[in-house]
Amino acid sequence: MSPVKRQPLLFFWPRFGSFLRMQHSSVTVGPCDGHRGCVADIAMLAKDIPLFPVDRSCYLTDLAEARLASPHRIGWAAIFLKAYGKIVQENPALRSWFLPGLWPRIATTKHNVATLAVNRTDNDHEQLYWARLHQPETKSLVEIQRFIDNCRTGPIEELFKRQRELELLPGFLRKAVLRWNHRSGSHKRCSRIGTFSLSTLAGYGASNHFHPTLCTTSISYRPIEADGRCLITLIADHRVIDGAVVARSLAHLEKVLQQEIIHELHSQRHPLATDETPSNAA
Repeated sequence: MSPVKRQPLLFFWPRFGSFLRMQHSSVTVGPCDGHRGCVADIAMLAKDIPLFPVDRSCYLTDLAEARLASPHRIGWAAIFLKAYGKIVQENPALRSWFLPGLWPRIATTKHNVATLAVNRTDNDHEQLYWARLHQPETKSLVEIQRFIDNCRTGPIEELFKRQRELELLPGFLRKAVLRWNHRSGSHKRCSRIGTFSLSTLAGYGASNHFHPTLCTTSISYRPIEADGRCLITLIADHRVIDGAVVARSLAHLEKVLQQEIIHELHSQRHPLATDETPSNAA
């Protein structure tokens, strides 16, 4: 009696593939492009960070009135970038980050770099970019607003050249570069990742109470309510700072908003030719 020949596994594979295509003919599967892959890589890196949010409800009625009375068009993002930039510059713990390893360390920088999440439309696709603003606490509100407007309307290839180059790398290499920058103790980390970040959906009438970030702290805020109340959220890395520090920072931020920022808005006199509001301004 001759032995029965066994069919190799490869014989069944085409049929199995046809079966899957029959069962899921209504599903379309496409490749994940470099941009989406870059966002996913950053989100996965942030997943390993013990982030926690702290909220503070602030009454910003006077600030809202001063903003409307200003001859310049100043968005809320510019206001929060400058105000929180002042807090970060005054507190070394907020300019620090965690260095993992066999002997974990805390690195602190003198440089203050804000990372701003910017939503852009490129080739009919909405994409997320990260802009870096050095020393926002030293710049005027008009200068910061001009920077934001340029990030929202300027040429993407020039403004976000480094991010575009990162998106073109193979996935494994892009992950390695991101991880290296994230764990670096070099001063260049600030320029590549930022000291703190700002991400908000207030311009869309919504809020992102918790979002991934590679920075030690990230600030967000909800739309200003009719009574002038605004819920401000500060997300922090628990490996570097504790909740009490974050809570005090939010209290200090409210004072800066109500005093120094209002004073600057009141001191403004003559509007600029660039004050026309772009269609996608916050």
